[in-house]
Amino acid sequence: MTSRVQIRRRRAAAVATLAGLLALAIVALVGGGHERSAPPASDPEGERNAAVNAVVAYTPFVKEGGDRGRDVALTFDDGPGPYTPGVLEVLERYRVHATFFEIGKMLEYFSASTLRELRDGDVIGDHTETHPEMALLSAHEQHEELFEQIARIELLGGPRPLLFRPPYGSYDATTMRELHKLHLLMILWSVDTDDYLQPGVATIVERALAGAHPGAIILMHDAGGTRTQTIAALPTIITTLRARGFQLVTVPQLLRDDPPPPGQPLPSSLRGD
Repeated sequence: MTSRVQIRRRRAAAVATLAGLLALAIVALVGGGHERSAPPASDPEGERNAAVNAVVAYTPFVKEGGDRGRDVALTFDDGPGPYTPGVLEVLERYRVHATFFEIGKMLEYFSASTLRELRDGDVIGDHTETHPEMALLSAHEQHEELFEQIARIELLGGPRPLLFRPPYGSYDATTMRELHKLHLLMILWSVDTDDYLQPGVATIVERALAGAHPGAIILMHDAGGTRTQTIAALPTIITTLRARGFQLVTVPQLLRDDPPPPGQPLPSSLRGD
């Protein structure tokens, strides 16, 4: 009889111990949740905005990034257009993000490519509404050219453009004032491939590679004419730059990784398309 009582007591003690351990585990899980919160989700748009805002705080324009890293930015003007999908196919194949300076009016016909760029993680910049020479326009006309393109991108569901590239490299003091009002950073370039002239695939490749250096911003085009040569040149440009140890990035990432030093002189004139 005594043996049975002892067995019952031992079983009761074991059950109590297990219940206590279970209670402690529950408390640890519930209470510990406040101390071990999950890491915050990535915010690419916020990171881009922060990078641009940091640079526009000390300069109204950028021609290239700093020279301490290995970033190079591929940029494309005049799109979207019928050849933009071909450019995107190459970028997607090689997992490259680029910056597209788009004409607002072109979104009436080729907005599907812009949506594809946004899905891919590319960055959309302002290249005006109708691609005029800005220096020939009044302040009101310049403002409308800038603002209307911004409105089109936002109506499409894209983030508000913070970057601007002047068509033909044309700008004046009025342009700079309007950019300041709209909080746009003017992005120029350090390498011009002149691909819009269709000089041949080998020439486009040679120009892009010859001018490449840490912080370089390379100018090409995905629209505004036949762009089969640009599309054909891209794989060699990408693979060779990577073989040289360069990282191909968007302009905002270049500004975040290695921003330009302050005090750079604004070029008095540029040529481009």
